[in-house]
Amino acid sequence: MSEIESQYLVFLFGGIFFALLMTLFVVGIVFAHQQRQLRNKQKLDQVKAEYEKTILNTEFEIQQQTLSYVGRELHDNIGQLLSLAKLYLNSSKPEKLAEGKEYINEIIREVRSLSKSLNLDWVESISLEKFVENELNKIQSTGFCEIHLEAQGTIEDLSKDQKLILIRVIQECLNNILKHAHPSKIQVKISASQKSIQILDDGKGFNPAVASKGSGMANLKKRMETIGGKFSLESEVGKGTKIELILPAN
Repeated sequence: MSEIESQYLVFLFGGIFFALLMTLFVVGIVFAHQQRQLRNKQKLDQVKAEYEKTILNTEFEIQQQTLSYVGRELHDNIGQLLSLAKLYLNSSKPEKLAEGKEYINEIIREVRSLSKSLNLDWVESISLEKFVENELNKIQSTGFCEIHLEAQGTIEDLSKDQKLILIRVIQECLNNILKHAHPSKIQVKISASQKSIQILDDGKGFNPAVASKGSGMANLKKRMETIGGKFSLESEVGKGTKIELILPAN
């Protein structure tokens, strides 16, 4: 075999070997890309499933809370109104009959109001600021403590699901304050420009490192992360607590 033929064979086999390497390299890249896509899809499916689970849990909790509220209203409020209406309508005096009819009208208004609360569509019809104001007014009406609301702007670009979870997180934060903090004042600051809600109390405070071992704070943090937001907490024994909710940037 001549030297030229030998060189030709070397180049030929070298070319074939190089082509095989390139083929393997391309196949490897394609395979890695497909695996990465598969992992991303699995991760996306998992995030979606967690989000839907959080939404369902939140809806269930609010429905249970609403049903409990409706039960109390039926027993304590509407039940009493019905008893009074019956008492007045059984009277033979015209003025008593007129008062009885007024009670019936009031009962109808109360029942309509309760029927609206059973439908979670109210979430879309109420602003976040108005919801917080209503919750704080409920607390103040009990005489439990002083409340203060500071709202700068209106937060509007939230989906129904995001608002639903945010409403539940705010409720949980306020409930925790009422149950554990024993404050003389609760303050809520809403900033539309910074897309944040701060909830502050001057209660007894606690050690966050110890509290983090429980599931309460972790659950609130997870819920905020589910909708693309953030949850942060600062507290010190004897110096109250500050909670900040950073809303998702849609």
